[in-house]
Amino acid sequence: MRVLVTGSRGFIGKNLIERLERMEGVEIDTFSRSDSPESLEHKVAGADFIFHLAGINRPDNVGEFYEGNRDLTRRIADLAEQSGRKIPVLLSSSVQAERDNDYGKSKREGEAVLEAYAQQSGATVYIYRLPNVFGKWSRPNYNTVIATWCHNISRDLPLQVNDESVELSLVYIDDVVEQFVRHLEENGKEGTVYGDVSPLYRKSLGEIRDLLVSFKESRETLLTPRVGRGFERALYATYLSFLPTDRFAYDLNGHQDERGTFYEFIKTLDSGQVSISTTAPGVTRGNHYHNTKNEKFLVIKGEASIKLRQIHGDAIIEYRVSDKKMEVVEMIPGYTHDITNTGDTEMVLLLWANELFDRENPDTYFLKV
Repeated sequence: MRVLVTGSRGFIGKNLIERLERMEGVEIDTFSRSDSPESLEHKVAGADFIFHLAGINRPDNVGEFYEGNRDLTRRIADLAEQSGRKIPVLLSSSVQAERDNDYGKSKREGEAVLEAYAQQSGATVYIYRLPNVFGKWSRPNYNTVIATWCHNISRDLPLQVNDESVELSLVYIDDVVEQFVRHLEENGKEGTVYGDVSPLYRKSLGEIRDLLVSFKESRETLLTPRVGRGFERALYATYLSFLPTDRFAYDLNGHQDERGTFYEFIKTLDSGQVSISTTAPGVTRGNHYHNTKNEKFLVIKGEASIKLRQIHGDAIIEYRVSDKKMEVVEMIPGYTHDITNTGDTEMVLLLWANELFDRENPDTYFLKV
């Protein structure tokens, strides 16, 4: 299948092409502003499917709205009809098409052109009136406020928020692209199909700003927001994509003495924290117990002896662990425990605790094993 993508160098176009390049049996042709208008004829004629993403939203004059959003669409529809084949076309339109301004009118007229093409040719046309789209490779001060804020916050630049209660309707670029490419495998449809992208997120400017600020501050607090799913997952990925290349890395603050080092790595609001420590040969750490707090120990370099004793008993439980076998040992509440580096080289330990360390209430009590 040969697919033509117009507006291929834009935000949505670049993400769509990345997705198409991972699909088997798909050949990609592109058309952008730098291409000659004459080249469009043979590109349309050779296409089995057209993603029409090209458009104008920041013109030098009002007339460019209609040239870029209506007239180019008409040219594509005419060429597709002249080919004598029912070439499906997907149009990336905008919710602004519902508004009575020149941008909205030009988008609406572009839709009408393709609706007529579908009726006359029997081809399938997909029209998506997209709300605010956000994600990687978007342009600050151009595509969305999210792109602008990600750019500014990641560079310590100020934000302008006139009314933080204003709510935006948002879709994530990966969801847009996945919805688009599904149409490549559809057969038998005719006429105009109006599509929607899901999930649709509704978020206030204040919510978005606070989340983005928390992403930035997480390097200092080590508190990782809930970024594993939904809007937060998408927004965090977008924020990271705007980091300057000299800010991909950051330092951790820790403690170092003759025994070794200790660094807190990641903290969460409700699932504890992860730390890492190094221990010199022959050194023992621990000799304490917890009443409620619990931990998991994993030696990832070297070897160690981990001992536990129920605080009211005499029996000592010992686990010999090393980097030759990834074995996790649980630190059980009510058991005093220690860990000794039994090797000749530095031992590296990965630790998880179920709760954040609280200096006022550490739930840690000295007692030799």
